[in-house]
Amino acid sequence: MLQFTSQSDFSEIYRIMQASFSDDEYRPYDEQLALFEEPEYWIYYMPAIGMERVGNHSTGNSTMHAAGFLAVWEFESFTYIEHFAVDPVLRNSGTGSAMLQELVRKYQKQICLEVELPEDELTRRRIGFYERNGFVFNEYPYIQPPISKGKSPVPLRIMTYGSAITQDTFEEMKRVLYQRVYKCTV
Repeated sequence: MLQFTSQSDFSEIYRIMQASFSDDEYRPYDEQLALFEEPEYWIYYMPAIGMERVGNHSTGNSTMHAAGFLAVWEFESFTYIEHFAVDPVLRNSGTGSAMLQELVRKYQKQICLEVELPEDELTRRRIGFYERNGFVFNEYPYIQPPISKGKSPVPLRIMTYGSAITQDTFEEMKRVLYQRVYKCTV
């Protein structure tokens, strides 16, 4: 069951974020933490019971940690999944699909996310994962603006849940994402 993350639990989420995304795809810790002040921004996590982090290894102790998380922005006409990751030790366990499907049930509006271009086996597998979970790859060219000072733009594509979107819908999503998430103009 997905639960809200508090600022006090954020270091565990950030650890998974660092292990799952390239440097240009997430903000420095303090900037990422500051997003909790944004009224549209939420982080949900799935607890992993029976595992405790010890360095890069897991033990069988009963302390709970995050199995994975979803960082979302809830806008008027759509919900945007900014970050979605499962702890590397729990990947390929069905955790990611369960989390994504629970989020889809929670939000009764269009859901979108950004994915890397399908340029190698790993990126094609990620796109395939989202397709198996009901998302559609939209071919419209899209660049993630620099997420923070000193970061680089990233060529990506938008995937949407349930069906493809029109060019007009894509342009509106892009406008909202650029203004609200990336604090820039189209």
